Amino acid sequence: MSKTFIPQGYKSLLSVKETEHAIVMIKDFFQLALSTELNLTRVTAPLFVECNTGLNDHLNAVDRAVTFPVNDMTDSKMEIVHPLDSWKRVKIADMELPADFGIYTDMNAIRADEELDNIHSLYVDQWDWEKVITDLDRTSSYLKDVVKKIYRCLKRTEFYIYDRYPQITPILPEEITFVYAEDLQRRFPNNTPKERENIVAKQYGAVFIMGIGGKMADGSIHDGRAPDYDDWISEAGDGHHGLNGDLLVWNPILEQAFELSSMGIRVSPESLKAQLEERGCPERANLFFHKRLLNGELTPSIGGGIGQSRLCMYFLRKAHIGETQVSIWPQEMVETCKANGIHLL
Repeated sequence: MSKTFIPQGYKSLLSVKETEHAIVMIKDFFQLALSTELNLTRVTAPLFVECNTGLNDHLNAVDRAVTFPVNDMTDSKMEIVHPLDSWKRVKIADMELPADFGIYTDMNAIRADEELDNIHSLYVDQWDWEKVITDLDRTSSYLKDVVKKIYRCLKRTEFYIYDRYPQITPILPEEITFVYAEDLQRRFPNNTPKERENIVAKQYGAVFIMGIGGKMADGSIHDGRAPDYDDWISEAGDGHHGLNGDLLVWNPILEQAFELSSMGIRVSPESLKAQLEERGCPERANLFFHKRLLNGELTPSIGGGIGQSRLCMYFLRKAHIGETQVSIWPQEMVETCKANGIHLL
């Protein structure tokens, strides 16, 4: 069921024309900063892949992919990508990239099961990136180092926008804070995962919540993750598990935690087997992607996605993601936004 939050006294800091210009500026600046910081080469990516290959990632293992038959291929079924985590891992292996080098791409997707609101859309646009690492890099400290590099790109982009639009003042803290999902559960056992995110995001301004997807001490999980891409089951040290996480900032317009990126060190053959067993789908080991990984044909890697429209929404202090991308919205939401000065593109 769609819902719309209208911030009290909200007024866009930029005109529609200024917003369109600023979106281009943010995207151009940030992707250059990201590619330079992480040694990434831009590549072209698919909009759809063949069904039943394991190349399409199932995100939280629940959302359905949009599928369609191809007439000239005996009605073989294709599906619109969700993200491109598995595809990217195959791509960097086929490109034979050395350690510490990787790729990034513009990923466009349709997520038909999304519940539409201020920050969720049917249309998803993000930078998907993947980087070759070594087995020795499969540690929480390496993950944190990469997160810090991405955060530096965010800080630079924020100043870049402020320098051109001084009415948009910087609010990101100097450093990002790291916390494990399981530690949040222990600290706030009576709060939901989303409430915990709001608490720490408001407290620190920018946080990276680690270990998302695996079972915590109370048997719950912080948020759903498919078993095929991020490693959420391996030991991370200090009694914690999971080599992945979400990068959240505090959004003062919406007054809530705001996810900008989800990323992680990818599954090894051993952790893939363990995660497939835990999720009750060991048969996926027979799919194309999974076979290549289990046969040792894919290099260790780290990767993730960074929402383009979300990034623009945050840096431009917008109240609705429809102010930074074109999508389809329920008529009631369109009318509510229009009545409250929120211009959907």
